[in-house]
Amino acid sequence: QVQLVESGGGLVQAGGSLRLSCAASGRTFSLYYMSWFRQAPGKEREFIAFVNRSGGSTYYGDSVKGRFTISRDNAKNTVYLQMNSLSPDDTAVYYCAADVDGFSYRAGDYDYWGQGTQVTVSS
Repeated sequence: QVQLVESGGGLVQAGGSLRLSCAASGRTFSLYYMSWFRQAPGKEREFIAFVNRSGGSTYYGDSVKGRFTISRDNAKNTVYLQMNSLSPDDTAVYYCAADVDGFSYRAGDYDYWGQGTQVTVSS
């Protein structure tokens, strides 16, 4: 198993930036494919970004492509989400998720989740 803890959320003005972190503990971090999702009130959990085990391959949801960047540091057991050009539409709870099976944009395919971190973007 792997345990995930997100941090770095907060309140930011539109146009600003935040960097989220997700620290992993437990089994070897480099065994896991990692993703970020988000969920706004009344909405389904939305795929944001994916990174493979080495960090060499990434995928993004259409709503964040060109603004967000996912990366990982296997030596630090941490995955990051750099968020730029934030808008109020980005307001949500952001979750990191881990799986051993490879790329998926479906939340139901991920076995391990963090508790989430709130991101609020003011206009």
